[in-house]
Amino acid sequence: MWYLCVFLHRLLDYRRAEVEALAELFGAFDDHQLQRPLQWKLPENHHPDSPFHFVNLPSEELARNIANRTKRAKVKMRSILSGVFDGSSLFLRRFGRSGVCLLVKGIYELWGEGDNYEELEKAVTSYPEERKLPYLTTETTFRIVVDSFGKIINFEEQNERIQSLKFVPFKGRVNLKNPEQKFWLMETDNYGSNNGLPPVVQKRIFFGREVGAADRKLLPTYQLKSRKYLGPTAMDAEVAFLMANQALATKGKLVYDPFVGTGSILVAAAHFGAMTMGADIDIRVVRDGRGPDCNVWSNFKQASHHFLDFSSLLALDVCFRIALPFIGCDGFYSSPICFLRSIEYGLPMPISLLRADNNLPPWRQGLKEIFDAIICDPPYGVRAGGRKSGGRKLLKGVIDPYTVPDDKRTGHIPSTAPYSLAECVHDLLELAARMLVMNGRLVFFYPVLREDGTTNINFPKHPCFTMVARCEQILSFRYSRYLITMVKTGPYTDDIAELAMKMHLEFKENHLKWLEDGNLHSAVFSPASSVNGASGDSNFNRDCETKGANGKEKEFHSISDVIRS
Repeated sequence: MWYLCVFLHRLLDYRRAEVEALAELFGAFDDHQLQRPLQWKLPENHHPDSPFHFVNLPSEELARNIANRTKRAKVKMRSILSGVFDGSSLFLRRFGRSGVCLLVKGIYELWGEGDNYEELEKAVTSYPEERKLPYLTTETTFRIVVDSFGKIINFEEQNERIQSLKFVPFKGRVNLKNPEQKFWLMETDNYGSNNGLPPVVQKRIFFGREVGAADRKLLPTYQLKSRKYLGPTAMDAEVAFLMANQALATKGKLVYDPFVGTGSILVAAAHFGAMTMGADIDIRVVRDGRGPDCNVWSNFKQASHHFLDFSSLLALDVCFRIALPFIGCDGFYSSPICFLRSIEYGLPMPISLLRADNNLPPWRQGLKEIFDAIICDPPYGVRAGGRKSGGRKLLKGVIDPYTVPDDKRTGHIPSTAPYSLAECVHDLLELAARMLVMNGRLVFFYPVLREDGTTNINFPKHPCFTMVARCEQILSFRYSRYLITMVKTGPYTDDIAELAMKMHLEFKENHLKWLEDGNLHSAVFSPASSVNGASGDSNFNRDCETKGANGKEKEFHSISDVIRS
């Protein structure tokens, strides 16, 4: 059945891919064949950048699950009355931990559409009665919401539009706070000439029943400015949740980030109940942080502190009032707000954080197919290049390998050498091919230099993987990054490893020089004169000979979102 999917007008290239990933998560496809995107179509005279899209979904339950992405999680509440309970006593109560489809505003069963209200009335009137009547009975409560895109409708105009819907036979009672059925009247305005470009939307009016609506209230909970442990390369919370959705993170899955940093991506995966592991080459990041209360672990604890909103506190209040009389403490009571520090909220802590080198993985021989998903943002050298073990002198043979004495190991910081993006991506694909389960997902960012007129981008490939999504985020007029999603479709063998190495060498031979030299930083931050000058001999022009991409919107985030070392 066709549903109206209304998106938020941001991160335009990510929107359909997120819905298709969640459709996969909730079982929209019965087999395991790839390249099976959902059917999409646009309203009449609408541009692909329009927030209004039609999507064909097999059931209303699936549409509701995609919009809501709701999970449940146990919250363990330790005893707050010392001396009354022993240390092992636990209250167990289930609270809903809502996931979210980040870029979907809502999914609706469309009853009618038109260029004006006369056409809308004809369309709604002709919609099958058997589809409308179950939601218009006298036993139901309802609410009508007036929304718009490209214009503002004031309160008086909203009332006028609601009154114009007399052709819909509403028989139930109005309930503005908690209706059983919610109907939406959505109106768009002409976008005009749009500076000579095609208009995003044309004037159109939609009326339909809400099937599911997303709730983005969790994003303020995870905003970076509230984190205890934050670095300059921490992933923006919204993008981290998008990555977790693309990886199908959910309860029972094991997710790994080989470039964990401050753990922002793993926090998003853990929110959906996934078990998490991370690694970083810098021992100071994974072991020390900035102190015992300011490290990667503290980000997981802190995020969980925000889960108890006012409604949850009220639920705890009821729990205490019921439980205390039965344990002989009916004369003692105080608000649960006083005991927030004594509560464990259920955000899964990482299984392990490793000091590991992506170039020299620590896994023993024969270990395969452990992780359900690998999510990461590899270092691509805009702010600081990637590093691998060895050191320049060791790699060049100036000094021989050495063993660190036992008495100096605790404070020893191993030497490292530059790590090119081409080598980093190859090692990442090899790691994923070996360690991902079949049909597991690899989700990572890949930078691209942009030039006018160049749209044919050569992405990394591996014989074990099939690319199912690539979503561009434009960071500046000089470069952008793609969120690449790959699915493991073939087993990893020695023959596959040899073939992958040949593909890697061919990729380095034919792709951008800056991938190997690691000079993306100079290409991005070189003076404008070196880009726009008449001479074609500038370093920038030599380094970005062939690749680039034209994007759909100019999307800027904080520097921590834009650049990861």
